[in-house]
Amino acid sequence: MYKLFLICRYLRKRLIALCAVASVWLCVFMVIVVISVMGGFVEMVKEHSRGLLSDLIVEGGSLQGFPYYQEFIDTLLHDMPDTVESATPVIYNYGLLRITHTDFTKPIQVVGIRLGEYQSINAFDGSLYYDKYYPGITTLQPRRQPLGGLSEGGRFILPPEFEQAWARYQAGHPDDEDLERFRREPLASFRGPGLFDLAWNGPGYGGDEKPGAIIGVDLIGKRGPDGHYSEDVALGSELVLTVLPLTRRGTISGEGPIPIAMRYADRSRTKVYDIDKMCVYVGFDLLQRALNMEHKEPEPSIVIPARASQVLIKLREGQNLNQARDAVEALWQKFVDSLGMAEDLREARLLAFVGVETWEQRQQTYINAVKKEKILVTILFGVISLVAVVLIGCIFYMIVSHKTRDIGIIKSVGASSKGVAGIFLGFGLAVGVVGSFLGTVCAVLFVKHINWFQDQLTRLHPDLQVWSPSVYVFDQIPNTVDTTEVTIIVFVALVSSMLGALIPAIQAGRVWPVEALRYE
Repeated sequence: MYKLFLICRYLRKRLIALCAVASVWLCVFMVIVVISVMGGFVEMVKEHSRGLLSDLIVEGGSLQGFPYYQEFIDTLLHDMPDTVESATPVIYNYGLLRITHTDFTKPIQVVGIRLGEYQSINAFDGSLYYDKYYPGITTLQPRRQPLGGLSEGGRFILPPEFEQAWARYQAGHPDDEDLERFRREPLASFRGPGLFDLAWNGPGYGGDEKPGAIIGVDLIGKRGPDGHYSEDVALGSELVLTVLPLTRRGTISGEGPIPIAMRYADRSRTKVYDIDKMCVYVGFDLLQRALNMEHKEPEPSIVIPARASQVLIKLREGQNLNQARDAVEALWQKFVDSLGMAEDLREARLLAFVGVETWEQRQQTYINAVKKEKILVTILFGVISLVAVVLIGCIFYMIVSHKTRDIGIIKSVGASSKGVAGIFLGFGLAVGVVGSFLGTVCAVLFVKHINWFQDQLTRLHPDLQVWSPSVYVFDQIPNTVDTTEVTIIVFVALVSSMLGALIPAIQAGRVWPVEALRYE
């Protein structure tokens, strides 16, 4: 009991002990913040890689794509029904996007998708803005521009299908913070979520029917300090997408650039900056025709099969990724062999570039690089944190030197050397507990609000922006704390605190009562 009493008394009365507590506090805080940000970065890479791709990717090695993709999908679903849940083709290419009413033009990566299938394969539907507030409205099919109007009471209203969809969303999400934001902001509450052009003769539709295009949010929007995006492009605005068709040889087609008139159907925020600043999603069939990748029969004896860039595959629950990849790869090889094509055929050459990867393999190089950076940074900060051990040792040595008389009295009334050493070891543990608790609490709060701190720094001066999405890929700093890692850090901090107190504790245990009292 006397040990606990003396430990608490020293902790409260000896102000120098606060320096030891502060050193543990700062070291725990520093290491938790660094590991949380770096670890969160790795997890965000993994999460978004799987969410934006699929479990498995069958990909050709060139912009020309590869043929017989649909036949392989049919074979896949027929031969592996217990392994494969669904699959969809995708086309990737490059082009120019122009917003007609502003003459805004940018280079883009254009992605041809079958929207319904693509949303079932990955988490793309969660990135859509208008489809969140007006569920079921977003489509890549031809449509006219939705226009708002004023009711007799002067309230801004949208076409009936938009009003009904908005009402469904409000009823299903009464606690959504964004609803309060829309009510507070005059422009947002007047126009509803998003930007709509106004028709003075009431809500309705304007212009000709044109295919829809989903645009990455960083292509057309500007992110404010509060994290929300503002844009100047109304839903349904006219766009011109220009693509450059390639032949099967990879040369530019004689048709030259192909302009496609489209309408703005929705914006996508995947939270991966490199994707959101470049990608425009359009209908698969539309892009396939524009790029000369559709099925053709120029002569009765000549058949040119349709081509795609990728086949994305979603596996059923519980499937092993690597085993499924091997099975799909074997099936692909069997499928190619069954085609019986000569190696000198153009289609055979395109098929030779095709490979099968898991989502982890696709990002393995990047993920491993970030993991190594995390380990390196953790080691560096761990070495720096050894200063806390040295500081605790010095502080406790000073305390022992100034408490020689107290040690002599304690031992003269019967305390053993181990008991005296235990007091200072317990004192070191108490310093570690208090410092670790304060460091953990402060670190968790800081990490959880780290993006808010960054926004405040950016408001003070743009050059104070620590996290640039153009450099670090993601548009927000990772703010997830791993409980297991925090537990390990706290445990190491407690052990380090006791190690720092070990030598002074041994020294205190060796003090002879007679010598201590005579010295005093």
